[in-house]
Amino acid sequence: MTKNQILLYDTTLRDGAQGEQVNFSAEEKLRIARHIDGLCFHYIEGGWPGSNPKDVRFFEMAKDVKFKNARLTAFGSTRKANIRPEACPNLKALLKAATPAVAIFGKSWDLHAREILKVSLDENLKMISDSIEYLKSMGKEVLFDAEHFFDGFKNDHRYATKVLKAALKAGADKIVLCDTNGGTMPQEIAAIVKKVSSFIPSEITGIHTHNDCGLAVANTLAAVAEGVNMVQGTINGYGERCGNADLITIIGNLQLKLGKKCLPDDSIRQLANLSYFVSDIANIPPLNSRPFVGRSAFAHKGGVHVSAVAKNSAAYEHMQPELVGNRRRVLVSDMAGRSNVEYKAKELGIDLGKNDALSRKIVHEVKSMEDRGFQFDAADGSLTLLIKKAIGEFVEPFTLECFSVITSRTETNPSLSQATIKISVDGEEELTAAEGNGPVNALDHALRKALVKFYPQINEMHLVDFKVRTLEGSEGTAAGVRVLLDSSDGEELWSTVGVSENIIEASWQALVDSIEYKLSKDKTAAKKPV
Repeated sequence: MTKNQILLYDTTLRDGAQGEQVNFSAEEKLRIARHIDGLCFHYIEGGWPGSNPKDVRFFEMAKDVKFKNARLTAFGSTRKANIRPEACPNLKALLKAATPAVAIFGKSWDLHAREILKVSLDENLKMISDSIEYLKSMGKEVLFDAEHFFDGFKNDHRYATKVLKAALKAGADKIVLCDTNGGTMPQEIAAIVKKVSSFIPSEITGIHTHNDCGLAVANTLAAVAEGVNMVQGTINGYGERCGNADLITIIGNLQLKLGKKCLPDDSIRQLANLSYFVSDIANIPPLNSRPFVGRSAFAHKGGVHVSAVAKNSAAYEHMQPELVGNRRRVLVSDMAGRSNVEYKAKELGIDLGKNDALSRKIVHEVKSMEDRGFQFDAADGSLTLLIKKAIGEFVEPFTLECFSVITSRTETNPSLSQATIKISVDGEEELTAAEGNGPVNALDHALRKALVKFYPQINEMHLVDFKVRTLEGSEGTAAGVRVLLDSSDGEELWSTVGVSENIIEASWQALVDSIEYKLSKDKTAAKKPV
């Protein structure tokens, strides 16, 4: 191990999977494990093989996988009370998983031994010692998780100390200090870890924290500052209750801020990708405000900020976003100035030159429309169209003549909608009709059906998400609404916005913007097929 090396222990597949709405199949767990291994993490905790069939199946499949960098680890408890370790089903399941390393947890808080396990304090110590000695005799690397350690230490430091010493004497390769309830403060973590280092070598200690007070990352960093050299956590901080320590944020802070080596530089540049990869498999929307890798982590909205960033990004950024695979974003909204518009236009490949009057015109239009309820920082597609229209680089691809939507309810279909639409392209009219599950879906189908004759590339795009928000609630059902659409053509994702007191009209605006954006970014959009 090199100087300042910090070992990473990922428990996304076990502790992370205990989070609300997180549910990985065995196959998905294997995909994540292989991805994490490719980034050179040191340990991957695959699950608890004695707890459910899915984890048993995962470890069976993992036997056929060669992990190049990480040590796959099976998790379980110590032996049960008053039973020999070789006869304990928990330990048998750990051995059957056939992993090079095993992690077992034991109670280091006397409250848990007496009131939860209903065993004597001496029996609890024997359960820990016997289990570690047995697993070591079977050739395993053994990590001991001292569950509830910090609460136990604060309640009875003598007994909590006995637990660690028993694990050390039994031959544990790593001793992990756990803030299982997530209620310990950083200064308490630091003080207790410092005391522990007087009788447990710091090179074999680890830290495992939960986020119930929003301090899991801070507590982990406090422990590392006192010499702990293994950090445990989950990707994106998934986990029970408020989650575990977020390994993404921990790695960013340790390696990029504190000079502690966690991963190769190439792996650090994949942190954003890793965060989105696991988020996608977990089917949980990415957190935009996630430090380092979130979509908003390097997004600038205030005009003063953007003006400064354009001159020197260090003015409002603590690091280069590319270091973690992220990118800078400039948002345009009612808080924007000319700097925002000029930066955004340049990002879009539009040269406003030194036309201050044009920049001011765009800013005025943005602020005026946002005052009516539009939201351009969440609708990059609509913003692009607004800028292109302002500078005369956009030609309307079609003209709406009229449309109508009828919604009916039947026994078999509670929301059957039919839309009829008439549009014209270069003077040629097209009248079509289509059905859909709801008025917006029917309108979308009808518009595409009418346009595809002229613009076949519309078949490449599809709607990804549809969101509606009431802008002001005092008018009840007559209140204005904002509709946000996310669309994709398989290569790019873009968002558009519409605002009206009529939800159909607001949806129409967002829908038209979505199609016009697709056509505007296609160099052949203005041409009909020959």
